[in-house]
Amino acid sequence: MEWIFRSDLPIYSQLVERIKLGIVSGSFRPGERLPSVRDMAAEAGVNPNTMQRALQELERDGMVYAQRTAGRFVTEDMRVIEHTKKQFAEEQIRSFLDAMGKLGYRREEILSLLAEEKEEEHGNT
Repeated sequence: MEWIFRSDLPIYSQLVERIKLGIVSGSFRPGERLPSVRDMAAEAGVNPNTMQRALQELERDGMVYAQRTAGRFVTEDMRVIEHTKKQFAEEQIRSFLDAMGKLGYRREEILSLLAEEKEEEHGNT
């Protein structure tokens, strides 16, 4: 996983988002043990305290859980994972609609463009 950080958001919140994305996309599978804080911090190029803070937030969100001597694991609660996945999708949709609106498209035009794209995609399969 490549870790690229933006300057407009705190690094720990970007870590939270990247790990959540890894969970909902299947890069980290339900029940899978996560690498240690130190290993994840080294891979991301961040301070272990920053990674620890991100993982604690993921625990509060229910995305991961800690077992005292065994480390942290991805939740096996598929409702939590699906809920988070839906939140990501809704964010992408809002961002897309906002960008299309800035281009001057109305919703009807956007839907028409999406339908055309879907037709092209089905024609190429």
